[in-house]
Amino acid sequence: MNALPFPIRTECPPGACVCDRDALLQNPGADARVLQLTVTEEKKLLQRLENITSLAELRRLQDRMEQLLGIRVSIAPSPNEVRTLRGITILVHEQQGLCRKTRQAIPAAIKKGMERQPEIAFELLNEGGLFAGL
Repeated sequence: MNALPFPIRTECPPGACVCDRDALLQNPGADARVLQLTVTEEKKLLQRLENITSLAELRRLQDRMEQLLGIRVSIAPSPNEVRTLRGITILVHEQQGLCRKTRQAIPAAIKKGMERQPEIAFELLNEGGLFAGL
């Protein structure tokens, strides 16, 4: 096993996750940044996502997650009519080393943030729309 220069996430119980953490650690050329997301750091990230105040802040957090951890998140309105937050698609792309529970918790935290600040959803819907530049 490689010795990484940062503390890493503890492994999930056997059979509880399909993150392939061990395979990631065995591969010397693999991108192990995602393992920096310890349980404590994950809680901080989810709290921050739940407390977003604008679409710009959400986009910054998306960029930071990709830069620091390699986690790619896609957020976009559904191609069909959007009437509720269910019409907004939030996808955390699969990544070796990323826990299944984390992949589910990130979209849930973003939706909670959008429920608290509905104008974020409106900004998202206007992004690239008919009135985008106004």
